[in-house]
Amino acid sequence: MVAIESAGITDVGQKRTGNEDAFYLDDDLKLYMVADGMGGHLAGEVASALVVDTIRDYMKHFKEEGAVEELEDPDETLSKEANRLLSSINLANKGVHQVAQSNEDYQGMGSTVSATFFTGDTMIVANVGDSPIYLVHDGGIELLSVTHNVISEQMAINPEMAKKLDARFKHMLTRGMGIEATVEADVCEIQCFEGDILTISSDGLSDKVSPEEILDVVKAEQPAKACQRLVDLANERGGDDNITVIVIKIKAENEKGGIMEMISRITSHLKKIFH
Repeated sequence: MVAIESAGITDVGQKRTGNEDAFYLDDDLKLYMVADGMGGHLAGEVASALVVDTIRDYMKHFKEEGAVEELEDPDETLSKEANRLLSSINLANKGVHQVAQSNEDYQGMGSTVSATFFTGDTMIVANVGDSPIYLVHDGGIELLSVTHNVISEQMAINPEMAKKLDARFKHMLTRGMGIEATVEADVCEIQCFEGDILTISSDGLSDKVSPEEILDVVKAEQPAKACQRLVDLANERGGDDNITVIVIKIKAENEKGGIMEMISRITSHLKKIFH
């Protein structure tokens, strides 16, 4: 099991009076997420909090309850843990949609969500919306999440047409939590290595700070200082939106734990062969 050091921070920014972002991090559960809410008065704040709380409670259930009933129709191409994370997102989407439909004050509210869950030596990344997840690996930085907005999706279809679109389309989501009764999250599961660094943020950060600048900051600073430095940069450049960021560093795994896990895997494999 990987060892992790993480930190997170959220800031209202320079232009907003309220904060509609929500975030969660838990090094024990190894679950990390950012949700960027949208809607009328307080609605965005309600949506993002509901998303984060629902996913947290669902994923905690498997850790605390032990043997828990699995999904009836899991995606066979994904791991058990990836299916659980997707189920938690689907459940959160349903909850936001139902609240929005049942309360006039919250009609039209929604949220993004970007989440990372670690299991063994892999990381599962899932997202809905445009809150980016970046991976720093071997000195470079890459976007792991899929950006669900008009410009990004148009860029994939017709790059020349995308360049002509007004900048406001960058913030027009093509997928969001709670907008419809169901939602499709993008998900991937990849191996993680000692020295890898992930950042999860709202677009209040990514609109103001480039991936290359994020790379420089997270390589130079420990997670808590890196988070504060990134938020400061976004605020120095206008702070037009709420700013939220989580920085996650993969550290050397405990040697004894690694050996015991390897022995456990070998023993389990032998049992399958001889039984």
